[in-house]
Amino acid sequence: MEIAMLGTGYAMAENCYNTCFALVNGEEALLVDAGGGNQIFQQLTSAKVPYENIKAMFITHAHTDHILGAIWMIRKLAALIHKKKHEGNFHIYCHDEAADTLVQICKLTLPAKFIREFGETIHIHKVQEGDQAEAAGMKLTFFDIRSSKLKQFGFQAILPDQKRLACLGDEPYNPACRQYVEKADWLLCEAFCRYEDRDIFHPYEKHHSTVLDAAKTAEELGIKNLLLYHTEEKSLSTRKESYTAEAQSVFNGNVFVPYDLERITL
Repeated sequence: MEIAMLGTGYAMAENCYNTCFALVNGEEALLVDAGGGNQIFQQLTSAKVPYENIKAMFITHAHTDHILGAIWMIRKLAALIHKKKHEGNFHIYCHDEAADTLVQICKLTLPAKFIREFGETIHIHKVQEGDQAEAAGMKLTFFDIRSSKLKQFGFQAILPDQKRLACLGDEPYNPACRQYVEKADWLLCEAFCRYEDRDIFHPYEKHHSTVLDAAKTAEELGIKNLLLYHTEEKSLSTRKESYTAEAQSVFNGNVFVPYDLERITL
């Protein structure tokens, strides 16, 4: 089981792609968000994640840097399904507000022949807190992260080897989500910048956290492996080293600060 980081940057990033990733299990993959545009195609191709392997997708919320790439994915997969180049169905999981936004944009921008696939081969599932699904050999449980900006969901995944992964979307951890996150083998968490750079990047005004904040949370929750993403892009050349050092100052587990297209074995 691997995670292919398709993008690691924040919404307005120009030198890396918006944060999104694929959980890859052999010949199947779960796509989590898709960034803000059709660069998702280039990212998937560069990461060697074939479209035909993507059977399911999870969308955390309806901000542009997470949902607009999903429109392109629907167009691509609907076209492949239409041409008999994608077998089976494509399942999309998201909460009700994101689902309504997704459908509305699709109806306004996609050809009618693709919209007709909705409910036939393309299925949009509106999930609620505690709902479960299976995708790419994983058992998923969805939960509300209690966003302070726009309704957003994360998920817990039980991997094929029974390890547990928790994804918090792109906002800080809320204690109300503890049952889904505590003692996870992997925690995927946003970290907008280093704590020492907070006066430069103003993460708290953007409802984000710093590396130090995320690492302290991971230590408190007994996390084994912490993966940080959704970062500023001014420090790309030194980000891996500097973020890792700050996280390790308070966290005793393994720290991963991937670059775009990096693959990590879970």
